[in-house]
Parts: sequence; C-alpha cells; structure tokens
Amino acid sequence: MISSVLVANRAEIACRVFRTCRSLGIGTVAVYADPDATALHVREADAAVRLPGAAPSETYLRGDLIVKAALAAGADAVHPGYGFLSENAGFARAVTDAGLTWIGPPPGAIETMASKTRAKELMAAAGVPLLAPVDPATATHADLPLLLKAAAGGGGRGMRVVRDLAALPGELAAATAEARSAFGDGEVFAEPYVERGRHVEVQVLADAHGTVWALGTRDCSLQRRHQKVIEEAPAPGLGPALRETLHGAAVAAAKAVGYVGAGTVEFLVAGDEAYFLEMNTRLQVEHPVTEAVFGLDLVALQLRVAEGAPLPPEPPAATGHAVEARLYAEDPARDWAPQSGVLHALDLPAGPGLRVDAGYAAGDTVGVHYDAMLAKVIAHAPTRDEAVRVLAHALERARVHGPVTNRDLLARSLRHPDFTAGRLDTGFYERNLAGLTAPAPGEEYAAVAAALAAAVRRSGRFGAFRTVPSPPQTARYGDHEVRYRPTRDGGFTVESHPHARVVDATPTCVRLDVDGVVRRWEVADHGDGVVHVNGHRLAVHPRFTDPAERTAPGSLLAPMPGTVVRVADVAAGARVEAGAPLVWLEAMKMEHRVTAPASGTLTALHAVPGRQVEVGALLAVVEESYEEETEQ
Repeated sequence: MISSVLVANRAEIACRVFRTCRSLGIGTVAVYADPDATALHVREADAAVRLPGAAPSETYLRGDLIVKAALAAGADAVHPGYGFLSENAGFARAVTDAGLTWIGPPPGAIETMASKTRAKELMAAAGVPLLAPVDPATATHADLPLLLKAAAGGGGRGMRVVRDLAALPGELAAATAEARSAFGDGEVFAEPYVERGRHVEVQVLADAHGTVWALGTRDCSLQRRHQKVIEEAPAPGLGPALRETLHGAAVAAAKAVGYVGAGTVEFLVAGDEAYFLEMNTRLQVEHPVTEAVFGLDLVALQLRVAEGAPLPPEPPAATGHAVEARLYAEDPARDWAPQSGVLHALDLPAGPGLRVDAGYAAGDTVGVHYDAMLAKVIAHAPTRDEAVRVLAHALERARVHGPVTNRDLLARSLRHPDFTAGRLDTGFYERNLAGLTAPAPGEEYAAVAAALAAAVRRSGRFGAFRTVPSPPQTARYGDHEVRYRPTRDGGFTVESHPHARVVDATPTCVRLDVDGVVRRWEVADHGDGVVHVNGHRLAVHPRFTDPAERTAPGSLLAPMPGTVVRVADVAAGARVEAGAPLVWLEAMKMEHRVTAPASGTLTALHAVPGRQVEVGALLAVVEESYEEETEQ
C-alpha cells in the first residue's frame, strides 16, 4: 500500500494529484525550483524538497535529484504528472531501481512509444490505421501540405506545416533545431497534413491483470501552436462505427506494448477516417472531462493500479457532456505571447456542474521559466449545449486581475457559432483569431467607469457639493479617451459619451445609465498601470510620457521575458525585409519570432543566443528605408 507520494512536477497537476492523495489518506511531497519556493503546490503539500536552480534542466528535469528528494522525504511512490519527466523511461527505471513505486506505465512501454516513428511502425503491425510517412528528401508538390514533427517530442515543439516545397529545407532545419533544443533529439519526420482535420483521442486505463478500458473519446481540435486550448468529452458528431474503430484501435495500441496505468491514444479524424498520431504514456491535461462523464477519479485509479489492484471487467457508463478550457497567462492578440507578473485576483466560479483545477491563487506571481497555464475550468451537464453555456458564463464572470490572459478568447470561442454547432477542426483559430480578439463590446463605457472611479479617489466621495463649476478633465484608458466634468452637486457629466448618465460613483464601483439601461461597473486598480473593469483590462495612460521610456525608431524590443535561442544569419549593415524573422525567443515552452518592423538596414543586432532577456530589452535596430518614386 502506498503511504506517501512525491509528485515530480509543479503547479496545477501537482495540486490535482495532492487533492486525490488527501482524499485517500496518502501523504504528499512536493519538489520545487527556486522560483516556485512559495508556489501553491508547495503550500499544499505535507512536505517539500528544494531543487536548486531555476531552469527546468537544472530542476524538474533532474531525475536523480527527484529520486533523492523522494527518499529524503520518506515517500514510497512517485507520480510524474504530465510534461517534464512523465514520459522518460530512464526516470521511471531510476524510480523503481530506488525501491519506489512508479505511478505510471512500464518503462518498456514508455520507451516504445517515446519515438513517434517507432510507435507508428508498431501500430502498423498491430493493424492500427495511420498516415503513410513522407520522405522529405523525395517530397514533391503532390505531397503538400506536409506536417513536420519531432519524433521524440510533443506539445507542438518541433512541429511545422509546410505548404511550399521551396520552404521545406528551411522549415526542416528549424524543426530539427527546435526538437534538439527541447528534447535532446533532433529526429524529425514528415507526414501528410490533413486540412480541417479533427484531433480526437481515447483515454485508456489498464491494470497489470490484462484488463484494458477505453474510456470514450475526447475532442481536442481547438489548438494554438499545436497545443490544446479547449477539450470536450465525448467528441461530438462521431458515428457509432467510427467510435468503435477508435476504441478498438486504442485498446489494440495499449495491448501491443503491454500497457499498465492511464494513457491516451491520439488520432487525426478526417470525415469517417481515423489515423493514429501518437500515444501519450501519462495522464493528460484534459483528463477531467473524461472523469466528469464517467464519474471516475483517474488519479485514484492510477494509484490503485500501481498498488496492483485489478480493474472491474467493464468501466462505468458515461453520462452527459463535459467541456474544459485552459486558462493561460498569454496574449492571443500578440501571437499568443506568454505573460508574467503578479496575479492580483483569481476568482473562478465553481459550483454544481463546475470544477476548477488551479495551479495558482490570488497573490501568486506568474514567472517566466515554466508553462503559463493558470487553471482549468470544467463544466459538466446533461447535454453539450448546456455544458458549453455553463462554461462560457463561468469564464465571463471570472475575475482574473494581473497579466493578460486568454479568458476572453475562451469565452468567445465557446459562443462561436462553429463551436456551438460542433464544426470543429484544428484550423479554428487560424480562421477566427482576429474576430475572437477584437475589442469587447462595452469597452468604451468600462473606460468611462475607470475614469470616474479614479476621479472619486482623487477628489473625495461622489455627491460632495461644489460652489463653483469644475473645468473639464481628460483621461485615457486603453484606446479610449474620456472627457468628463465634475458638476456643482458633486456628480459628473460625461462629455465624450453623451449617451451615458452617471447614476453614482465610488472608487470601486460606477453605475451608468446608457440610453435608459443601468449597468454596474466594478473597478479594480492595483497600481500596476492596468485597471480591470467588469472583465475589461485597460492600460492606464499617464498624462506625460517619461523621456527615459522613449526608444529609437526601428528598435526591436523583447515582447516578453525569455531566452534567445536563435538569431538570423545576417550581419549589421545588411538589408532586411519587413516581417523577416531576426530573433527567436523561447518563453514558457513556446518559441516566438521577433521580426523586422519594416524594410530597411539592420544597423545593430544585440541579441545573443543563450542569453536571458527581460521584456523590453533591445534586441536589434532596423533603420527603415524609403525607395524614392521616379517619374515615368
């Protein structure tokens, strides 16, 4: 019997595993890197062991240190979570060699499925349908578009879509470099890229006695940068025959490698055809939607299987529908750039039919070293329509103050007509991102409320009598200029928005009557240059700009803190074209390109590979050039 579990991970998944352990009377041990010293998963554990350093390679990827931590803390089992070492066969062996229980599949199964190329060969032998590989060296126009994938990776790293044969060598080199950096293995393979394909997966659970469960399907088609954003179970719109094909192929895949524990078999679905993509030999981020529809605790079942207990012959029946949204500190409107900073408020509605799995709490700081996921919000209801509606409403009511997040994008995605109709595919955000990130309706009145709340904070409470009229005042929040005038009776008139009548105002709440409809605007200003009003996040513009903040025209500044992983092979003095990538930054497990803002001359390149940079750091300077028009 397991008595104490060390979770070789951090944030949300560590908190998730600890919750089940507590319910089963099992002790918990956390490990933490220096930036996570006060993190939520550390605060929730019974004991915690420091992993000195900050970079994952020094800390959460050091299997030897994690095994030592488990032994030092008296843990008798290790749960790997997802990511980091969760699919590392060497780590699994090190855990068992130390006399600890490994809460995961046999190392041999991990090893077999670790290489996507070897896994596909095994699946072909087991009769599992898959896409035929394409040799990049002999690819032709008829093979396009192609998808390049890292053989040893996941999470979208080392993955490229190639639509132009001339671009294939460059994209292959880039994918190889990213794969080698992320996984220590530069092997990349190519396969046909299926336009408007769906990402559908099957949760499997197997014991050591030969029983394998196929726990329904999940649709994970809404993705950004090949990483999942919204998931649901069961996958909508699949016919009975296709569901049976998926279940049968998943069970065959698990049996082919002697699988034990929880795992996921992923497929690409195009019409009525399904093709094997890969098997994740671990618990998935989206496992809560399966738990909701089957009424199971997959972590508890992982623990029982690891203790040697058999599964019942058949799983329970599924009921209802569940949808999960991943809340990230990122800016979808700026190429999904990860964000960092203090979370002043994180209030996610929970209740009947709603579940929140969080890795952060109000007051925590989102750092720059690790994944930017703050929490997952899951809704379960009798029907898909109800689950989607409940989740969208919960996200719209959430209070998330601090860094920019994808909260608005999630809510809008759930209400998009293609999503509500179940028209799902992996190109959803490519087609719809501009509309989903447009300014939210009502933002101009949120700016009015912010201006009036600030005016009350400066001058005293609303309603104080003045003997003389006050001059008009101007404030700017986000893209909105607000002009207002305090009145003799202590109120305000809003000159820039004549349809708005001020009912009352305090430093934290303003009520506006707009064309006969009164709405309440809650205002939160944490003094960090941003004001939050009813879910709107507005930058506060100072009246005067600090000259020290001005930068030379053409300066390329780091849009986020991160590590320079590559720079363009171009020397200072060379001409560059607008949009040409000059610097590649890696931040929170994602790679971002910093491009030339205009065509011109590269006058300076300050970025150095391997160097950590802060947001706003000067990376390069491009002096824009203008070609003179000549008379014809």
